[in-house]
Amino acid sequence: MNLPNKLTLARVFLIPFFLLFMYWKIPFHFFIALAVFAAASITDALDGKIARSRNLVTNFGKFLDPLADKVLVLAALTVFVEMNDVRMSAIPLIIITAREFMVSGLRLLAADSGVVVAAGIWGKLKTAFTMVTIIGVLAWLSFCNDFGFNVPQAAHDVVDSIIVPVLIWISTLLTVISGAIYLKGYWHLIDTDK
Repeated sequence: MNLPNKLTLARVFLIPFFLLFMYWKIPFHFFIALAVFAAASITDALDGKIARSRNLVTNFGKFLDPLADKVLVLAALTVFVEMNDVRMSAIPLIIITAREFMVSGLRLLAADSGVVVAAGIWGKLKTAFTMVTIIGVLAWLSFCNDFGFNVPQAAHDVVDSIIVPVLIWISTLLTVISGAIYLKGYWHLIDTDK
């Protein structure tokens, strides 16, 4: 197994540890979860770059890399919806999940036609922005809860009620835009008569 695929597998293996530390209320658990998520995000940045630069692109990597990204991001967003510390509606999560199912379906149709659906710039942008948003939320949770900084209630209200929801909705908008671009680009593969 080559290095990019090992990095992708490492990202998959980090997901349960991220979830463990989000729920296991040990000291500095948010900070540890942040470190795990950040490490997983770094593997996402590295695996594709290494695979392309060293000509190590494999079918295994094409399959697992986008799947690992989706599971990592959806795991974090699902935990956020469930938490009292983060004011996130389930609506963005549903939209993001629906887009991921749609793109996966398009990839299946494309593969059946012998076409490889490469990640476009909008898909990469939405993944990067969403991961940075999640890291920001985790850093805020760690700052307030793990390190016990005395943050004024007004600052809490602004971050919790305005900044975090706005970042989540920007991620959702980028997700919708990238999904629409994929759909437009591969619409010809969808035959409504079959």
